[in-house]
Amino acid sequence: MTEIGIGIVGGGYMGKAHAVAMAAVGAVFDTALRPRLEMVCAASPASAERYRQAYGFARATADWRALVDDRRVEAIVIASPQETHCDIAEAAFALGKPVLCEKPMGASLAESASMTAAAAASGAINMVGFNYIRTPASQFARRLIAEGRIGTVTWFRGEHTEDFYADPQAPASWRTEGQANGTMGDLAPHMINAALALIGPIDGLIAEVETVHQSRPGPKGPVSVSNDDQAQMMCRFTNGAMGHMFFSRIASGRKMGYAYEVVGTKGSIRFDQEDQNALWLYDSADREAERGFRKILIGPSHPDYLAFCQGPGHGTGYQDQIIIEARDFLKAIETGKPVWPTFADGLAVNQIVSAAHVSSADKKWVSIPAD
Repeated sequence: MTEIGIGIVGGGYMGKAHAVAMAAVGAVFDTALRPRLEMVCAASPASAERYRQAYGFARATADWRALVDDRRVEAIVIASPQETHCDIAEAAFALGKPVLCEKPMGASLAESASMTAAAAASGAINMVGFNYIRTPASQFARRLIAEGRIGTVTWFRGEHTEDFYADPQAPASWRTEGQANGTMGDLAPHMINAALALIGPIDGLIAEVETVHQSRPGPKGPVSVSNDDQAQMMCRFTNGAMGHMFFSRIASGRKMGYAYEVVGTKGSIRFDQEDQNALWLYDSADREAERGFRKILIGPSHPDYLAFCQGPGHGTGYQDQIIIEARDFLKAIETGKPVWPTFADGLAVNQIVSAAHVSSADKKWVSIPAD
């Protein structure tokens, strides 16, 4: 068992999730590397010290450069605003330090490409924080598809829909400013990542991206919204399958609408994150009188479930996804072998997001360059 010093930039919602995950992952998965919460960075000395005490870090700082440069910080988690990601990651890679970065990687496609190049040049371990695809149910779905259980995939439908901005009178905030904070930067990357993981690369797409509520209340009156509320996309995968995706932050009634359906020549799969401990499977080989989607309750026989619970159907939750992510990051550092999704995989997602914006603006199909 070897200790590894962890530095987390950002102590808010995701910073807390990663701190809790790093504190728990050794006990949950009996990892060879045991994280030591070495340093947390926040926007001010006072908030950094507050996070240090709350999460159990040894030290705190308001300077991310001090965290990156510190010799006792051996691996870095970036959970700060998107506009800071590129500089922090590149500084860490210059020192050869492993980086786990929350999505979206950069505030622009150019930044994401620069981060990916820096990661490749350094040879350091790198990962992007796509946690939802790590649920035991989605890992099992990915396995079933890869094994050919539902035959050749012919169609994919995916969505990531929530309703936190469904009310037109919800006030303007940082979420309504900047492309990276819009639906295409915030929600869409998760489902695009799922599509790439489950089905494979996308050859081309046509998309519509729109802002439904053009302004929102501000302290001094209406404030213009500079990013998107919802988008839809038709795509064609490299393997020939057709696809459709929908993303929205104004989908009334949807709280965690990360959902997909995969249709194959021998069966189909359905999943909805609002019921994340169940997978629905249709098998065409069933007897005619018994055919229909059946609900599979996730349990110890499914990927990564047993580490959390011995009882089938008891379930795992959001924080457990982050703990699985932490395990993968530590395993990659231990073995020196990249673990999906790397920065290159994150860049592939951002290329599709960028292509969707181009398609929407030009009202035409856009091809996705092959690697």
